[in-house]
Amino acid sequence: MSNLRVGLFVTCLVDLFRPQIAFACVKLLENANCQVFVPTQQTCCGQPSYNNGDRKDTQEIACQVIFLFEEYDYIVVPSGSCAGMVSHHYPALFKDNVEMESRAIALAKKTYELTAFLVDVLHIKEIPLSYPKTITYHDACSGLRELHIKAQPRVLLSSLSRLSINELNESNVCCGFGGTFCVKYPDISNKMISDKVKTIQATNAEILLAGDLGCLMNIAGKLKREGSTIKVMHVAEVLAGMTDTPGVGDPA
Repeated sequence: MSNLRVGLFVTCLVDLFRPQIAFACVKLLENANCQVFVPTQQTCCGQPSYNNGDRKDTQEIACQVIFLFEEYDYIVVPSGSCAGMVSHHYPALFKDNVEMESRAIALAKKTYELTAFLVDVLHIKEIPLSYPKTITYHDACSGLRELHIKAQPRVLLSSLSRLSINELNESNVCCGFGGTFCVKYPDISNKMISDKVKTIQATNAEILLAGDLGCLMNIAGKLKREGSTIKVMHVAEVLAGMTDTPGVGDPA
């Protein structure tokens, strides 16, 4: 499958804190013979307002996303939580508007998280790169539970020569970020990330990977506060061979 017109939804966190992830996505998609489009008017998927019960603003944000991306064959997102917002929650926002509900459903059906798109849609199973590192992988909640993303990143990572995967004990347990959860419940969030960091350190991995920048920022922050040298990166960066830059949370 080639020459697909793919709209890249960059996400707020990637745009503001680590644009390299978006460039890695473009590289991966173009290597797969996709035409990649990045609408410059895109902003947020609406998840923060949705999680806080602000239906009106969420609908307005969702309308903008639908208008910007519905022309493409697929929408690809380097975040399970944002992809889950579009693919699982947008249609329900417009139950009182037949036209917008239909358009939201159509967009939802063609929205994919990055690794799921590469493996499940493009049927890519091998990346011709060498990465002589030992990594471990955190399964972010939304991607795992809403989109059933677990095997896809591992299929791609295991194809890299000289890469070793030390699986994380309880990799499916939340890191405690949860968007506004970490702000509303800081004590609970801190206990969750403390437990997560202990399991990461127990793997003796050099690199911690995940598919959601929110989780990566949360984990990296705790690792740095505890003096850990484990490098934190988005899975797209490794798959695209863009690993020479500092990790998440490292000095530039």
